[in-house]
Amino acid sequence: MSKYRSAIIGCGSRAYGHANAYQLISRGELVACANRSDTARREKFAETFGVTGYANAEEMLRTEKPDLVHLITMPDQWRELMPMVSELGVPACLVEKPIACGVEDWRLLCELEARTATKFGVGKQYRWHPGLISCREVVQSGKLGKIQFLDFSCGMNLSAQGTHIIDWAMSLNNDSPIVRVFGTVSGIASLDSTYPAPDASSCQVLFENGVYGFWNTGFTAPRIMDDDAIYKHCRVAAYGASGHIRFEEFGGWKIFSKEKIENHQTTPDEWRENNDLAQARLTEAMFDWIEDDTCPVETNLKLALHQFNAILGIYESAISHKSIDIPFDPPTDLDSQLREVLSRA
Repeated sequence: MSKYRSAIIGCGSRAYGHANAYQLISRGELVACANRSDTARREKFAETFGVTGYANAEEMLRTEKPDLVHLITMPDQWRELMPMVSELGVPACLVEKPIACGVEDWRLLCELEARTATKFGVGKQYRWHPGLISCREVVQSGKLGKIQFLDFSCGMNLSAQGTHIIDWAMSLNNDSPIVRVFGTVSGIASLDSTYPAPDASSCQVLFENGVYGFWNTGFTAPRIMDDDAIYKHCRVAAYGASGHIRFEEFGGWKIFSKEKIENHQTTPDEWRENNDLAQARLTEAMFDWIEDDTCPVETNLKLALHQFNAILGIYESAISHKSIDIPFDPPTDLDSQLREVLSRA
């Protein structure tokens, strides 16, 4: 059986996670990479994985004709590269998170999602993490009773980790859409960072199925371990009528039900192994989608845009001090309004 041909655009540190996953993948092979801004970085990546390196992504796509592209540049480049991938007829593309940096990006990608034939997935690989899968199976089994509340938080901001965390929560809630947010934000230091967003946010979320959630990011989020590294404080908990589960990316997972109590602590080596495994499973899910139009990847572009629309709703809520219904049609100047409000605080 012939293998799917894959290529990577962007050769930074996260690209290694995508590429390492191919050691666990049987249906695909990595054949090329592109990185225009750093020749040494591109050459090192190409040598490490035995692939052809290109300075120009368009040239790579036209020459190699990959079935799947991993797009792993900085998020401010999506608006240029995703339409190019679509126009060149690439069957599938896996894009790193966050999917947008602001209103203009979000609108452009909504238009792209509506017209493209390319199957865009988003790199929220933790849906395929063994620990989160175990927690989800318990939730879906009904052993905790009806889920009543979701609590999810992260040490980094809405753009850096917040979109990851909302995806964890939605995966535990059968992907029931968000219908309302009521939130507040604080801090301007990271508005001009690689992952632009307020420094912190706190938000009450209502899902379509009636479940409520609390979404907390940045310095207001709880610290889950004795470690100053802010990226390590990622967690989600689901509370039912007769028990609850808690999953922490770096800490492990716990299940409390009438039947049993399970407690698993994650080691650093296990974290790396599970991250590669989750990435491999996400990549395989993209291959499944290529083969069958009726099997879209769970972390598809349409869902990611819905999740980012909720973030825009949080911004509007922080400005107006009102709850915001989702879907939300944001004003063009929402980003500048937010900056102005935060600068006055």
